[in-house]
Amino acid sequence: MTDVTREPHSLYDRLEPLLASVARPIQYVGGEVNSIRKDWADAEVRWVLMYPDTYAVGQPNQGLAILYEVLNEQDWILAERSFAVWPDLAELLSAHRLPQFTLENHRPVGAFDLLGVSLSTELGYTNLLAALDLAGIPLHAADRTGDHPIVIVGGHGAVNPEPIADFIDAAVLGDGEEAVLAVSRVLRAWKAAGRPGGRDGLLERLAITAGCYVPRFYDVGYLPDGRIEAVRPNRPGIPARVEKYTLQDLDDWPYPKAPLVPLAETVHERYSVEIFRGCTQGCRFCQAGMVTRPVRERSIDTIGRMVEAGLAATGLEEVGLLSLSSADHSEIGSIARELADRYAGTNVSLSLPSTRVDAFNVELAEELARNGRRAGLTFAPEGGSERLRRVINKGVTEEDLLQTVATAFTGGWRSVKLYFMCGLPTETDEDVVAIADLAARVIEAGRRATGQRDIHCTVSIGAFVPKPHTPFQWAGQADIETIDRRLRLLRDRVRADRRYGRAIGVRYSDGRPGVIEGLLARGDRRLGPVIEAAFRAGARFDGWSEHFDLDRWLAAAESGLAGTGVDVAWYTTRERGWDEVLPWDHLDLGLDRNWLWDDWQAALAEDATADCRWHGCYDCGVCTSLGTRTEVGPTGRHLLPPAAAPGPA
Repeated sequence: MTDVTREPHSLYDRLEPLLASVARPIQYVGGEVNSIRKDWADAEVRWVLMYPDTYAVGQPNQGLAILYEVLNEQDWILAERSFAVWPDLAELLSAHRLPQFTLENHRPVGAFDLLGVSLSTELGYTNLLAALDLAGIPLHAADRTGDHPIVIVGGHGAVNPEPIADFIDAAVLGDGEEAVLAVSRVLRAWKAAGRPGGRDGLLERLAITAGCYVPRFYDVGYLPDGRIEAVRPNRPGIPARVEKYTLQDLDDWPYPKAPLVPLAETVHERYSVEIFRGCTQGCRFCQAGMVTRPVRERSIDTIGRMVEAGLAATGLEEVGLLSLSSADHSEIGSIARELADRYAGTNVSLSLPSTRVDAFNVELAEELARNGRRAGLTFAPEGGSERLRRVINKGVTEEDLLQTVATAFTGGWRSVKLYFMCGLPTETDEDVVAIADLAARVIEAGRRATGQRDIHCTVSIGAFVPKPHTPFQWAGQADIETIDRRLRLLRDRVRADRRYGRAIGVRYSDGRPGVIEGLLARGDRRLGPVIEAAFRAGARFDGWSEHFDLDRWLAAAESGLAGTGVDVAWYTTRERGWDEVLPWDHLDLGLDRNWLWDDWQAALAEDATADCRWHGCYDCGVCTSLGTRTEVGPTGRHLLPPAAAPGPA
């Protein structure tokens, strides 16, 4: 890593003539409201924060927005952003020998100290490789020198970084706010000390001092049957297990304070406030809920200050109250009511992007619709039958759902969206067909509650993918043929119902990407050649249906896994046993392995596990092993009364 104090030349003069030939050129221009531009020479540590998808998808990402502000608040750190470029521009950049660039100053990514990549899904892996290749950074970490940035990944798509171990220098587990500052301090100290040990010396410091996972410092042994024998450190001082970062007091970290206002259209255009982090509902399929434990609530007054400052800084008119299950905040009623009071008579609307079925109530519905703007309502029963909902620990009964949708329809909504999964453990054809019967009862409940027939229900179905660090990490994944057959049965049942069929829409995601997502989610280092082969064959934007090619991936797997004795089915449809060492067992997210296994057995027995927020600790391991704690209210505090709150703009 060269210590460049002289600012690298901006690439914009060479980039601008190319933009007339590409789709949505505005996404590459930069200059958004609240973007931060800092002098290169004044910074001791220089980051590129990258989201490996388009600007439209990555710009609203909450994690990226938070880290951008946290880093740039330090006068000795510079942070700029980069996004995956669409294939039309990527081709032009290669033809004109222009590298991956940042948005703020169009600087070459390869000139920075650190490339931090936020991975929300495993299907972003090939975009990571594409960005490295375009930036002129060797794909393989072993081939990088002191002239190249440290490539460090985080996010939910990095809680098992083993499949991309060949391509990354380090991974951060857990919350990023404190982690990126720790990494920055280690890098600054290493530079000040004269860069002892070179690149490996820095990586050692990141592993020992900053709590990063550095794959090159671990060796993996395999058994004759293809399973992992052990993962062991290969040099002194490297921890046998790497622990996640957990941010304990969200009130001390009120970010984002002034998020960027996009110039181009994005998937979400709202000011988002994370009202709490973590979830202990215990849904057994939900990796996000498991890996973000414990629950930590933001207080109502901090939320109020964030909303006030965020709206003033952006001019946005929608406030999203974010979490994995926002209606579970201990003071959600007061938050919604008092925010609605504050902004009554303005164009500001409130939304809960995630609402648990049995946490929705009349008061909350009325507050969300106070200004007459009703955002769409999505509820996630996840399983079609009550038996299957017991298996996945989704404590929602049919009665809960029908009461909830009746409340929504009575409150003025005429359409709801219900989300389910197909391919869940122990699932039968009858469980999936039951979705149609449940949707019909939702329509009937709406018609009965309103006396109207203009009631609509959209059933959205995704293919279930078992994920690491969940009780279902041992489960076999359903094959495409099984999922497709069950979805056909469901469609036929909906169409055959003349009373309700036309009021029910059925949408389902293509099950083919789930095969590769499952392969990568529970894979190990032997998948590195597979990912590289898919990339070399043209795989990009695998999360986009028009770009995903299952045959290309299967061909890459056949060549990349040749001679290993394992194949795609070995990683996906095979059920694991208790005694198998899983590729991520050395990565400690706090969850006790014995507890996860016991919860897997409870799933098979259709037994429920209670939420520890309200029913006491059940020893999942997070608080006891990591020294963290659940932080919930109620605080009893309130926002300013309406007369003292800001008036209409």
